[in-house]
Amino acid sequence: MDCFADVMVLGPSDPDPGAKPAMAAEPSLADKVRFLGTASAYPHGPDDVIVKETHMSCVFLAGERVFKLKKPVRHSYLDFSTLEAREHFCREEVRLNRRLAPGIYLGVRPLLRSSAGSLVLDGIGDVVDWLVEMRRLPAESMLDARLEAGVVREGDVVCLAAVLADFYRAAEHPAVGPDVPFMHFTTEMGANRSVLMRPEFRAGQPGVEALLDRIDASLLSSRDRLAERGRSGHVVDGHGDLRPEHVCLTEPIVIFDRLEFNPDLRLVDPFDELSFLGMECACLGAAWIGRDLIRYVADLMGQKVPCDLMGLYTALHAVLRARLSLAHLLDPVPREPAKWMPQAKRYLALADQALL
Repeated sequence: MDCFADVMVLGPSDPDPGAKPAMAAEPSLADKVRFLGTASAYPHGPDDVIVKETHMSCVFLAGERVFKLKKPVRHSYLDFSTLEAREHFCREEVRLNRRLAPGIYLGVRPLLRSSAGSLVLDGIGDVVDWLVEMRRLPAESMLDARLEAGVVREGDVVCLAAVLADFYRAAEHPAVGPDVPFMHFTTEMGANRSVLMRPEFRAGQPGVEALLDRIDASLLSSRDRLAERGRSGHVVDGHGDLRPEHVCLTEPIVIFDRLEFNPDLRLVDPFDELSFLGMECACLGAAWIGRDLIRYVADLMGQKVPCDLMGLYTALHAVLRARLSLAHLLDPVPREPAKWMPQAKRYLALADQALL
């Protein structure tokens, strides 16, 4: 059936006498990105604006400020589809990140549509979206940038360990069922298989099925041990996305982008989260950082490293990152398509090594 069959089209000479005044069209995501990507959008007058895009957000580096716009997307693990939800999670992001990044998260700012229909950051108008506003950190001081430049020192790792140990000691210990960590990892492994075993990806990844089988077997054999970690209070409300690009080696050290959109994804064993950071550093050619960082944090917290779980933790994170890498190729128009398969292979190699 033609869905327009019963629609009457009015031409310019046939006005509808009962029609209300036309409302300005709701600005699209592209409209918002176009506006926020221009220096004239900002009252503080930056020289230029650098735009960066992720699956969930668009980030605008505008002089000494950074503005983050959440995309109106919905996935199984997050829902930014409504204006109210985006405001809520902007405010959650600011609240959560003031613990590890004091003075960096300045607040939540409305994006407005003026009475003339134009987008503005200052003035009077209808709120059409919300932005997280932050101070801009020096790019050259990010841990990933320092690793690529080969200028990370042992003293940097000692200082980072002190920050993280303090954070984990003060973290909340939510009540979780003993099987929650195992079930979380099992669910993630199912999602990993659904992507990594797709026919268009398997040809470029020989041995991936055997690797996933080994991880599943290791996970199953560690089920009781994971439950024991949960029962003994080793699950905390952590960072949730502890990667080198979220660590800035300034004085003091700043750790930002703590995950706000799903509190369940922040429920971690600290040594699980540290294994993730260590794995990402290894992917950048600095495996020593993870080893030393984990040892220092354990000493500062007066705990023993759960050595029997560390290989499994690392392998689980590595295959997850391989999956997320290849998921970019499933986008209608993938960004940097040549990047993702080689990156996935590096993560799978790290997973294989971690299980040895």
